[in-house]
Amino acid sequence: MATIRERKTGKGETRFQVVVRLKGFPAQTATFNRKTDAKKWAQHTEAAIREGRHFKTSEAKKRTLGELIDRYIRDILPAKTKSALKQAKQLEWWKDEIGYLSLADVTPPQISEMRDKLLQTRKPATVVRYMAALSHAFTVAVNEWEWLEDNPMRKVRRPKEPRGRVRFLDDAERAVLLKACQASACVHLYPVVVLALSTGMRQAEIMNLKWMDIDLNRGYMILHETKNGERRSVPLVGHAFEVIKALSKVRRIDTPLLFASERNSCVPIDIRTPWGKVLKAAKINDFRFHDLRHTAASYLAMNGASLAEIAEILGHKTLQMVKRYAHLSEQHTSSVLESMNAKLFQHD
Repeated sequence: MATIRERKTGKGETRFQVVVRLKGFPAQTATFNRKTDAKKWAQHTEAAIREGRHFKTSEAKKRTLGELIDRYIRDILPAKTKSALKQAKQLEWWKDEIGYLSLADVTPPQISEMRDKLLQTRKPATVVRYMAALSHAFTVAVNEWEWLEDNPMRKVRRPKEPRGRVRFLDDAERAVLLKACQASACVHLYPVVVLALSTGMRQAEIMNLKWMDIDLNRGYMILHETKNGERRSVPLVGHAFEVIKALSKVRRIDTPLLFASERNSCVPIDIRTPWGKVLKAAKINDFRFHDLRHTAASYLAMNGASLAEIAEILGHKTLQMVKRYAHLSEQHTSSVLESMNAKLFQHD
């Protein structure tokens, strides 16, 4: 409804200030010299707001962030099989904090305040993931649902992530670790670690391997579900090939999994406990299973693989994630330049 107030200016002139308030919309104000003009404007504005004509982003005034998040989780996330659960939890945090706000009121300053609150309890890299989840939800709302004209996250600075960790096994550590894995009571631990070291595959990719994904004749493995959502082919060569070939001769017939649990053949084994025991036995400190992936990438770099080749093997879409290994290929780069210069400036 509209409220009209009569005001006097400093010169004693009469003005009529109109305030139009409708639930779910921000107040609209205007000032006129005549009361009739004020009434006409109020009537026109109320009608335009109700019909969605007053604002280009009328949906942003009617919809809340909570509604956007609910629809995104319901309609969009199910297609993201690997990351759906994690992103849903991240989006629920935003909903709990500011889900009551209309989309029009979710501004860059508001998001910045929430970012800073997140940083009090979470690492910068984690906060970046929270922000990325919300940003994509906004993007869908802009492009597909037309609930917004622009993504407010574009103007919000994301925390700077620390440089990627590069912890890899030296030759002595590798030998001791593999020996400890062979001695482990968990018979699958050694093949799992060999695959991680020889291919750079992620733990989840290895644990979910099925025999139908293995082509021993061609020496390849097919990963149907990866972190970036794309299918990729991984070469199976050398010692890793021999290990998997030997495993195939004693494979279980009650499960399609290479590394099935003894208790439940439908799920992979849990290697957390045997992995921890092996690290302790090998006296290897500050090392995680994921560091086997870094180890494989580091060995590739030190053996002359280009960053593009490393990215392709590891399944990265861009070179950004593998730049951390660039310094390890300096010797190879130097030899390439030396070879080129020798050819360019060779004496007749």
